[in-house]
Parts: sequence; structure tokens; C-alpha cells
Amino acid sequence: MIRMTLNSFAFLTVLSALVTSGQLAAAQDAATPDEIATFEEYEAIKEALQPYIVSARTGDGALTRKAFYDHAHIVGSIGGTLYNMDADTFAGAIDDGGPSENVRHHIAWINVSGPAAAARVEFIDWGGNRFTDFFVLYKEGDLWKISGKVYNSHANN
Repeated sequence: MIRMTLNSFAFLTVLSALVTSGQLAAAQDAATPDEIATFEEYEAIKEALQPYIVSARTGDGALTRKAFYDHAHIVGSIGGTLYNMDADTFAGAIDDGGPSENVRHHIAWINVSGPAAAARVEFIDWGGNRFTDFFVLYKEGDLWKISGKVYNSHANN
């Protein structure tokens, strides 16, 4: 048999009353303006990554190029070969690689601080490779764009 102290019983009684009256649910549903703004920024960053993510499937370098600032650099290695490209060269590499119709992705995390953000996106079966991409993004006006990317090609390194 479970023994309940008087304090535990009082806590459960109050909790039960709050749940029954809907006060606890109302308190949990209230989001602060900062929480709402942060949530909206996460959604905007996911949207900013979409041209890049779609280009993995389609092999469309022009589409991926739209996601990057002009100054952006992309650094990583495949098969032990280091690649350090500007955004235009990277767009050409996407074109050269062609479509990867079976590619899958997962946005592992997004971290936002004002107009600066970072994101990690995992890809599997992009041209037969698995990639972990780390993006640095910046918001200019209302538009998030990728400022830089570093990546790991896992087993092909």
C-alpha cells in the first residue's frame, strides 16, 4: 500500500483542482511574445534552408545558390579531398552531381540569437553519401540567408 504524506496529499488536491478548473491548462497555453517570435524565426530559418534541401534532390545548382549570400563559403571533404568553394562554385558542383531522387534529410537543430543563427541538417543517400551540414545564417531585413557551410561526408572521408 502506498502511504501519502499530508503535504503530498495537499499538493495533489491543489493540482487536481487546477486541472479540473482549467487554470493549469490556460497557464500552459499562454506563450510569451518572445516565445512566439522565436518560434516564428525557427520557421523562417527552415524556409530559408528549403532551396538548399530541394536542390539535393533535384541537382539544381541555381536553386541552391539562392539560399546563400554572395560572400558565402562552403568547406568540407569527400573521400579525403578538401573542398573550399564560394557559393557560385558550389552551385556548379550541385549541377555536376545531378539529382539524388532518394535523398532524405532531417533538420537536427536550429539555434537562434537575434539576427544570427546556426543549423545542422543531416542527409542520407545524397549521391550515395551521408552528409552532416552545419550552416551559419544571418537575417538581413526580413530575409534569412546562409552565410557559410561546413560539412562532413562521414564514411567517404
